[in-house]
Amino acid sequence: MDQQKIRKIEFGVATAIFLLALFSLIGPSLMNGEIHYDRYYDNGIPAKFARYHQIYDYYLHYFLPVLTKILVVYFSFLLVNFVVVPKFLERNKWVLGGLLVIVISTTMFFLLMVSHSYRYGYMLGQYKTRHGAHVQFAKMAFRITIAYTVFYTVYYALKQLYINYVHSYAVNKIFPNKIAREILIAFGVWVILLLNVSDWRLASIIMFFYPVAAALFFFTQYKIFPEFERHQNKRKLAQDLVLYILLINFVVMVGVLLLFGNSFGLEPLVPYALLGVFLCTIVGLPLSWLFFKSQLNQKQVTGLKVALNQSSANLDFLRTQINPHFLFNALNTLYGTALQEDAPRTSEGIQKLGDMMRFMLHDNHLEKISLEKEVAYLQNYIDLQRLRVMESPDIKIEVNINETNCSHEIAPMLLIPFVENAFKHGISLRNRSSIVISLSCTEAEVFFDVYNTVHARPENDPERDSMGIGLTNVRERLALLYPGKHDLSIRQTSTGFFVHLTIVVN
Repeated sequence: MDQQKIRKIEFGVATAIFLLALFSLIGPSLMNGEIHYDRYYDNGIPAKFARYHQIYDYYLHYFLPVLTKILVVYFSFLLVNFVVVPKFLERNKWVLGGLLVIVISTTMFFLLMVSHSYRYGYMLGQYKTRHGAHVQFAKMAFRITIAYTVFYTVYYALKQLYINYVHSYAVNKIFPNKIAREILIAFGVWVILLLNVSDWRLASIIMFFYPVAAALFFFTQYKIFPEFERHQNKRKLAQDLVLYILLINFVVMVGVLLLFGNSFGLEPLVPYALLGVFLCTIVGLPLSWLFFKSQLNQKQVTGLKVALNQSSANLDFLRTQINPHFLFNALNTLYGTALQEDAPRTSEGIQKLGDMMRFMLHDNHLEKISLEKEVAYLQNYIDLQRLRVMESPDIKIEVNINETNCSHEIAPMLLIPFVENAFKHGISLRNRSSIVISLSCTEAEVFFDVYNTVHARPENDPERDSMGIGLTNVRERLALLYPGKHDLSIRQTSTGFFVHLTIVVN
C-alpha cells in the first residue's frame, strides 16, 4: 500500500513539473510572441542562424523542439517508472523489461535527435557536410539520453533507500507533524520553481525572496500569532510584531542590495527592494493572519465534529447493537443452550453478554481506550455469535488475533462495525458460510482484516443492498479521528466481502 501511495505522489510531482515546464514555454509565447526571444537575437541562437544565412523561425526552431523534449522526457518517465519497472523489472522479468527499456530509450534518442536538428539547425551551415551536422545532433541526443538514464537510475536507487530505511520514520515522525509537513511542501515548491526558471535573474530573485517569505510565514503562524491569541498582554506582542516586521524589512532591503547591486547598480534596485518590503509586510502579513484564523476556526470546527460524531456513534451503536432485538436474540440463544446442558455454556454466554454491556456503559464513552479492551469486546461478541451458530457445521468462523506489539490506545468502537457487518451479511443457515477476522500490530500501526462470504438475498429484503449498520459512520469517524493516518479498503465480489483497515496510532 505504501508503494501505491508513493507512486501517486511521484505521478503528482512529475505532472506538476511537467505542467510548470509547459507553462514556462507556452506562457511567454502567448503573452509576448516572438518578441520575447528576439531581444536575444544579437547574442543568442537566432544570431547563429543569421551568421550562416538561414532564416530563424521562433516556432520551428525553438517552440516545437523544446515542446518535443518536454513531452518525450515526461512520457518516457511515466512509462519506465509506472509500467516497465513495477510490472517487469521488479518482478524479475529481465528480458522483456530490458527490451522495453531499450525501445523507450531508442525512441527518446531519435525524437531528441530530430528536435535538435531543428533547435540547432544552424549547424547545417556550420559543418561542411550535412552528415557531419547530423552526427553532431546524434551525439547531443545520445548524451542527453544517457544523462536521463543515469538520473533515473540514481533517482530509483535513492527512492528504494528512502522506502527501506526512511519511509517508516517519515510516516511516524515527520508526516504527522504539521510544521514538518508544511516545511517539506514549501521546500518542494521552491525546488520545482527553481528547476523551471531559465532566466538566471528571476532564479536569483526566487532563490532569495522565497525563503524569506517562507520564514515570515512560519514564524508568524507558529510563534507570533499563537502567542497573540493566548496571552492577554497584546501590547507587548504588538511591539514584538512591529520589531519583527522592521527586522524583516531590513533583511529584505540589505539582501536585495547585496545580491543584485553589482549586477544592476544600486539605484535601479531601490524600487524592487521597496516592492519586496511591501509584499512581505503589507500583503504577506495580512494574508498570513487570515490563514492562521481560518486554520484556527477549522480546528475548532473539527473538534466539535469529532465530539458530535463520537456521541452520535455511541448513540447509533447503542440503538443497533444493545437494543431489544439483539438482547432477545441473545436470551433465546442462552435459553436454547440451557435446555441442552445444565450450566457451563449458559453461564459463559451470560458472562460475555454482561462484559459487553459493561463495556458499552463505561469504556465506550472515553475518547481512547486500550486496544486490549477493544479486542476483548470483539472476542465476546464473536463468542456470542458462535453460540448462535455452533450447531451448523457449514458455518466456519476463524479468528486470528496476534496481540504482540498491540499495547496501543485507539478510539472505542472502531473495529466492531466491520465484525457486526460480517455476521449480519455473511452467515446463512442454508449455505456454506465463512468469516475470517485477523488483527496484528507493529510499534506504530494496527492492521485489521475481515472477510465474509456473500449470499444472495430475497428481492423483498429491505437490507438487500445495504453494506451494514455502522460502516458509513465508522468511515466518518476515521476521517475525523485519524486524518491522513488511516487506510480503509473495502472490496466486494460476487462471493465475498473484504475489509482492510490500517491505523497509524503513534
